[in-house]
Amino acid sequence: MTEPTSPKRSAGKRTALIVIGALAGLLVGLAGVYGIGTLSRNAGDQACQPAVTLAKQVEPYTQGEVAAVNVAKRPLKIPDLTFKDASGQQHSLADYRGKTVLLNLWATWCVPCRQEMPTLDALEGQLGSPKFQVVAVNIDTRDPNKPKAFLKDIGVKHLAYYADPSAKSFQELKEIGRAFGMPTTVLVDPHGCEIGTIAGPAEWSSNDAVKLIKAALGQAG
Repeated sequence: MTEPTSPKRSAGKRTALIVIGALAGLLVGLAGVYGIGTLSRNAGDQACQPAVTLAKQVEPYTQGEVAAVNVAKRPLKIPDLTFKDASGQQHSLADYRGKTVLLNLWATWCVPCRQEMPTLDALEGQLGSPKFQVVAVNIDTRDPNKPKAFLKDIGVKHLAYYADPSAKSFQELKEIGRAFGMPTTVLVDPHGCEIGTIAGPAEWSSNDAVKLIKAALGQAG
């Protein structure tokens, strides 16, 4: 014999359906605001599938000082972010096609960014070549001379100066789920596809980091 449904139970089901419907609507709204749809489209870029294969080969090297690096699990094309050099000339991430790039977004107000900058400079000095480059982009939105003075004070020798005072590059990475705070660093393959991402600083001049980058360059051994 079927047990009759109580009014309370029916009301509870209706409430649950209303909540589920509201949550679904919220997710759709968030997709529009935060670019979840963009992430989905970028993730479907099969031209980036080789980067995912490479990421699997790199993953064993995400240890020690670079243990926080998250390797790509699905194809993701990184937007062609734009920024300017010290002379004001416009550059784009697309300019580095053919190179593996360690893209780093930093700011002078970010203490961990300031602490890791010498290690990025050392990494560029050790591994910088026609096949690899550290591209560190400052996103200070106020005094343009402050980051230049900071880099001079700490004796940066190998990094080229790049800046995006609009901080648009951070927002574009945020829209695809690759920027949650500062610093943000993305390892990008020669076709502009994600190999790995790290939120927060790392010791980029460490043996662990050097091994990881060499693995991304196919020089592991």
